[in-house]
Amino acid sequence: MNAEISSLKEAFLERRGAGARTRELAASLGVPEGALLGACCGAPGPVQVLRLRPDFEAILRAMPSLGTLKTITRNETVVIEVEGTYDQIEFFGAMGQSVSSVDLRIFLRRWAHGFLVTEETRRGPRRSLQFFDAQGTAIHKAYVVSGTDEGQLASFLATFRSEDQQPSISFDPPAPVEPPAPDEKIDRAGFREAWLAMQDTHEFFGLLRRFGVERQQALRLIGDDLATPVPPSAMDALLRGSATAEVPIMIFVGNAGLIQIFSGVPRKIIELDGWLNVMDPLFNLHVRSAELAAAWIVRKPTADGIVTAVEFYDHKGEQVALFNGKRKPGIPELPAWRALAEGLADR
Repeated sequence: MNAEISSLKEAFLERRGAGARTRELAASLGVPEGALLGACCGAPGPVQVLRLRPDFEAILRAMPSLGTLKTITRNETVVIEVEGTYDQIEFFGAMGQSVSSVDLRIFLRRWAHGFLVTEETRRGPRRSLQFFDAQGTAIHKAYVVSGTDEGQLASFLATFRSEDQQPSISFDPPAPVEPPAPDEKIDRAGFREAWLAMQDTHEFFGLLRRFGVERQQALRLIGDDLATPVPPSAMDALLRGSATAEVPIMIFVGNAGLIQIFSGVPRKIIELDGWLNVMDPLFNLHVRSAELAAAWIVRKPTADGIVTAVEFYDHKGEQVALFNGKRKPGIPELPAWRALAEGLADR
């Protein structure tokens, strides 16, 4: 182990003893979270890390065999936690999905590193599968719980254990962010015409690429009838409105490598120390309220009628969460959801 890796590992383990989370420690040390785990790879200690082979499609296809796991997906502002099972794993080229209580949309091109992490805690060992992009930013984590099949986990690790267990902190630098095209360069009339002609919400991503428009820029330019700005506090109103009126919703939270989805009615909503939280038995949501900078009611035409979403953005202009009414293709959205979403414009 070279001096740089050894020094980083020592700093990580020393500060970890004070109770800070790995993500927070990485930020304080000026390195990506994945680098802290890479520094501990293959060595004994209070944090033991086993590197996995980067065969992520096969890994994800094997996840249903593990039974129940506590899954976590996050970005800088919002964290979603769901305890459940992976199932109906399918891939369409570099894109995939799990359609079960662990409901995921997967973008494999972003996946670069995987680890099994065993941490000593006051409650005993805590084990998790953790996946990162090329920059060392966490994409998705899955923690072992009482319903996890230990025998299948041992078999899983035997299959996907990497031959390379040497410590390493080598990660790519952050990719440069291209600025959006100036508003005057956008074909606004053509973009609006194409928006109104949509038959499926999934066409929206291709529409953005086709017209070279950034997502929140698109909402600004399309017209108030199709995208209406609302206060960021709308997230609190949506959660509480769903809980009070028993309106089932879908909450999409993700990052560049994966989107995780909760479907249902949130119940226990708590504000604490600047965080807006849902603390239900199998579903948690944690939102850094001060980091929510913008929110929009967005209306997209489909073959099933208008589909209404409420989208939330951070101070960097990145989408951090999206809310829909619970629905399936071929079924119009619930009038109760539409009323809840549209009511935000009157706040």
